[in-house]
Amino acid sequence: MTAALPSSLLRERRAIRTLSLPGLIRLVTEIDDNGPISRQRGSLQGAFGDLTPGQLRHAIDTARDLGLIHARGHALARYQLTAGGKDLAEVYDTAARWARTRELPSHNSDFVARVQYALQVRDGGPEHPGAATEPSAPHEALSEWFKAHPRVLHQDVARSSHAAQESGRAA
Repeated sequence: MTAALPSSLLRERRAIRTLSLPGLIRLVTEIDDNGPISRQRGSLQGAFGDLTPGQLRHAIDTARDLGLIHARGHALARYQLTAGGKDLAEVYDTAARWARTRELPSHNSDFVARVQYALQVRDGGPEHPGAATEPSAPHEALSEWFKAHPRVLHQDVARSSHAAQESGRAA
């Protein structure tokens, strides 16, 4: 019989799973790289043509729930990153760079797969051969982000019926 994990660890793992959703990674990094998304008809789906409308809606809802984006009602720039969203984009960049230099999870992985891997790998455990044995830069960056944005650890964002669908690779 195994001992139950502490609630703080369970909350952290749940938050990491949420922050690892492909649509959320895409949404945050797209806005970070290219600026706010316009209200013009078709601009949202045009920027995320590889995501289904359900995946995109789930990403937007999750980002709003976590305080990563805000939407301006009738402004030309509809979706913008908050300070927390900008900070998370830096975490994603750190994670992707870390994984890319180690060719993880594989040599030809894309940005989303690298971020997911780097956030979910547990500091070089045996289930992740090739990962560094020292504490990773992505986990250090993520820990700092959690300290600056603790509400994410206490929020239940896995409420959407699209959560199971969204957890698959979308990009």
